Amino acid sequence: MVRIYHNPRCSKSRQTLALIEEKGITPEIITYFDTPPSPQELGDILAKLGLNAEDIVRKKEAREEGIADLTGTALIEALCAHPRAIERPIVINGDKAVLGRPPENVLDIL
Repeated sequence: MVRIYHNPRCSKSRQTLALIEEKGITPEIITYFDTPPSPQELGDILAKLGLNAEDIVRKKEAREEGIADLTGTALIEALCAHPRAIERPIVINGDKAVLGRPPENVLDIL
């Protein structure tokens, strides 16, 4: 099952979703501003991405939310509380995940 952590107002997120659907896949769409991941879920996502929390932070939004100086577990918890600071979109397929920036990255795991 392909899952996308999606923000419908984000052009890159919309483009990534369109690429997935063009491949005939109907993904599970998680509008993560409305339904943010738990710290455990975000930790699992990071493991699949092979990244640290610092690697998926939108810097401007993190500054605006007052979480730019956090690291590790504290940053993961803050990102869950302030999901607009999470880079988007994130696409998961089984035990693989990618950031959809650029959207074509998703093709590597479909």
